[in-house]
Amino acid sequence: MISFVRTARAGAASLLLMATTLHFSPALADNGFPFGSEMTLDVDRQRGSKRIPNLEIGDKGEVVLELWCKGGKGQFSVAGNTVIFVPGAMENRPCPPDRAQQDDELIAALAEAGTWKRQGDFVSFVGAKTLRFRINTN
Repeated sequence: MISFVRTARAGAASLLLMATTLHFSPALADNGFPFGSEMTLDVDRQRGSKRIPNLEIGDKGEVVLELWCKGGKGQFSVAGNTVIFVPGAMENRPCPPDRAQQDDELIAALAEAGTWKRQGDFVSFVGAKTLRFRINTN
C-alpha cells in the first residue's frame, strides 16, 4: 500500500518539475527582443518594386538594413522595452527619388523610436511613427 506522504511528495516533485520546465519554455522566450532574427516591414509592396524593407539583427544588436533602395548597417541597443537605434552609413543605390525619400523616412522613424513591443511574430518600434515588422520564421 502506498502511503499518503509518499504520494504527496511525488505530486509535489512533479509540480515543481513542470513549473521549472514551463519557466524555460520557448513560448515565454518569444516575448524577448528578436536578436539573431530577420524581420520584414509589415507593408504592401510598392508599385513597380519587389522589395520590402527588412532588418537582419545580430546577436549583439548589429543590424543590416535592406530598404526599398538603400542598404546599410546600424545598431540596436535594448534595455527592457526601451530601444535605441543608431543608423550607420547607407549605400545610395540608383532609384526613384520618392523611394529614396521613403528610405530616409524609415531610417528616421527607427532612430526616433524610443520603445518596442512584441506580439507573437510581430515587433513594433514606437516613436512619433510606429513601425511594425514581422519576424521571418522560415
